[in-house]
Order: sequence, then C-alpha cells, then structure tokens
Amino acid sequence: MSGNISRFLGGPPLAALGKLILLSILIGVVLSALGLDPLNIFSSLQRLIRDVWNMGFDAVRWLWQYFLLGAVIVIPIWLILRLVRAPKGK
Repeated sequence: MSGNISRFLGGPPLAALGKLILLSILIGVVLSALGLDPLNIFSSLQRLIRDVWNMGFDAVRWLWQYFLLGAVIVIPIWLILRLVRAPKGK
C-alpha cells in the first residue's frame, strides 16, 4: 500500500508535500505579481484578461520577452533531462 502511495505521489509523501508547498508558494507569488486575488479569482482573471486586451500589442511584446527569457533556461534544462532519461539502447 505504501509503495502505491509513493508511486502515485512521485516519491515519499513528505517530500511530495514539501514540493507541493514550495511550488504553491512560487505560483502564488507569480499570480500575485499578475494581480490575481485568491478570494476573487474569477474577477481577478477577468480583470487580467481585460488589462491584457487593453494593452494590445504591447502585451504581446511583453509576454514574448518573458517567454524568451524563461525559455533560455527552461528549454535547455528540459532537453538535457530528456536526453539523460532517454531509454538506453540494446
């Protein structure tokens, strides 16, 4: 039973809980920077979409710059992990 739980959680339960807590805090910071409020998430999302719509192409340029900045780190790490975890040949 414990093996099934660990397999489902992707590791030991406490480690999975710790990762979830840290990830939740990180995502909370990002969402807060975007102006989202957990108590009024739908109205916050609606306001965010309206603000992005009103910014027009400046928003696209802004998002593109952040995408490129993140991709410079995320894509190589993802590629390296995929290569390291690739199935070994016969």
